[in-house]
Amino acid sequence: MSAGPPIKVLLADDERLVRSGFKVLLDLEDDIAVVGEATNGAEAVELARATRPAVVLMDIRMPKLDGIRATREIAGADGLDQVRVLILTTYDTDENVFEALQAGASGFLLKDAGPAELLHAIRVVAAGDALLAPRITRRLISQFTAQRRAAKSGEDRLAVLTDREREVLALVGRGMSNTEIGTALFLSPATARTHVSRIMGKLSARDRAQLVVVAYQTGLSQSTA
Repeated sequence: MSAGPPIKVLLADDERLVRSGFKVLLDLEDDIAVVGEATNGAEAVELARATRPAVVLMDIRMPKLDGIRATREIAGADGLDQVRVLILTTYDTDENVFEALQAGASGFLLKDAGPAELLHAIRVVAAGDALLAPRITRRLISQFTAQRRAAKSGEDRLAVLTDREREVLALVGRGMSNTEIGTALFLSPATARTHVSRIMGKLSARDRAQLVVVAYQTGLSQSTA
């Protein structure tokens, strides 16, 4: 399917049947290769260091080291900055999902997602974009940032951004793609992408998923919704 090297994927879940099901599905794809299976978070970190996957499919609830702490270790490890973590969760109201995004995950997906949705998620995250399950993103992040948000600290954090960059960040927080942002602000998709890249640099965000978190933490998304 792909002319380039396959997307290396590491599976991290303490349930053997879940891992086996994912592996059977992924092994059918020419552009995806499963390079390891971890039964807990500690193994996930070790295997990430050993195999350098493009994407880690990470369950949240695992023994020894949970998926959130494992994600934080991978995101902060030297040499693993190109590894992206896609969180898998059973619950669409799981507060831990938000914490995983803060820890450095590139997105999350419900375990009941269909095969096509899972494959799409892996390819999107491997390409460097964020994947946030649309039916729960806004409600989830809003719910768990509302009580944590401080207007002054939020304003201080956004002080480095231009007015245009704030507009772009607000739309990123609402789940818009670069094309959609460009249409909304009368910009080309390339210009929108440039703004997003600059915002990531100014806010020291690992990827687009963390920009979504910032947009909600600072109240920027709610004020423009």
